[in-house]
Amino acid sequence: MKRARPAGPAAAFLAGVAAVLLAAAACRKPPVPAGDPETAAREAMVRTQIVARGIGDPRLLAALREVPRHLFVDPAHRGEAYADRPVPIGEGQTMTQPYVAALMTQLLDIQPSDRILEIGTGSGYESAVLSRLASEVFSIEILPDISRRAQERLQALHCGNVRFRIGDGYRGWPEAAPFDGIIVTAAPRQIPPALLGQLAPNGRMVIPVGDFFQELKVYAKDAKGNVTENSVIPVRFVPMSGEAAKP
Repeated sequence: MKRARPAGPAAAFLAGVAAVLLAAAACRKPPVPAGDPETAAREAMVRTQIVARGIGDPRLLAALREVPRHLFVDPAHRGEAYADRPVPIGEGQTMTQPYVAALMTQLLDIQPSDRILEIGTGSGYESAVLSRLASEVFSIEILPDISRRAQERLQALHCGNVRFRIGDGYRGWPEAAPFDGIIVTAAPRQIPPALLGQLAPNGRMVIPVGDFFQELKVYAKDAKGNVTENSVIPVRFVPMSGEAAKP
């Protein structure tokens, strides 16, 4: 179900402006030679791992078909880029399994004018996908070398609507809040209160929660600020470090 949006000519005009700005700022699609094997692998990933499991958002599917996932994987693991499993990216971190990443993104229900907070930049792949769907993306990564590599990859693709921060994402990005969507790619034992506080009315946060046993959860805030919680599927993510790891 799509989130409620303001109606009327002014809202329609603003949505149109946001769509134009998004098209100008999102990652450029790199030139692809005819018969490129990575393109075939990416299409197979979308068809057999994503669409076959019920992901149907057309904008999301278009982004997944365009973003070159293999460019976000170190050369030693490039052959695993489109596999149906997480891929190591160094320092004990992984790139999320394609289906789980797509599911989390679809659950956010991103509109072209949305501002999205991403906790856990990782390889930068999800940031690139989000950049094609949202107006602005704010991405935080606690590991400096991981963040710098991701920034280099996104700069090479000219992703002009992604902002980066190196630091602990537990307290979010208060000076840029509120956010229409928040996506978290590391699992805290409990929900960080600051992140819920930075969620805009009618916004959603998608986050894995738990220790050994984890659940992917969606927190939705209504227009009055009331928050509902829904569990989606069991998942397995790396634990959230920093303040979230303190006893």
